[in-house]
Amino acid sequence: MLTTKKKAAVIKVAARHDTDTGSADVQVALLSKKIDELAKHLKKNPKDVHSRRGLLQMVADRRAHLRYLETNNKRGYNALIKKLGLKK
Repeated sequence: MLTTKKKAAVIKVAARHDTDTGSADVQVALLSKKIDELAKHLKKNPKDVHSRRGLLQMVADRRAHLRYLETNNKRGYNALIKKLGLKK
């Protein structure tokens, strides 16, 4: 689970400006952090089917946000992918 401090650090990395908390960039960064933490949990608890379903929903949501960024802001999309270390 993301604590307030971890969430603030992730937002600071991906934010476009000082008060940015909801842009697609920030949402992708937060989802990526949540996905990483949940993947670690599922490695320890392989029978946790409900959390696995939540993980798949988060991955689908992140993919949709990335698709939006790719079509509307190609340069920003490439910068975000590089900054977060995602494949594409």
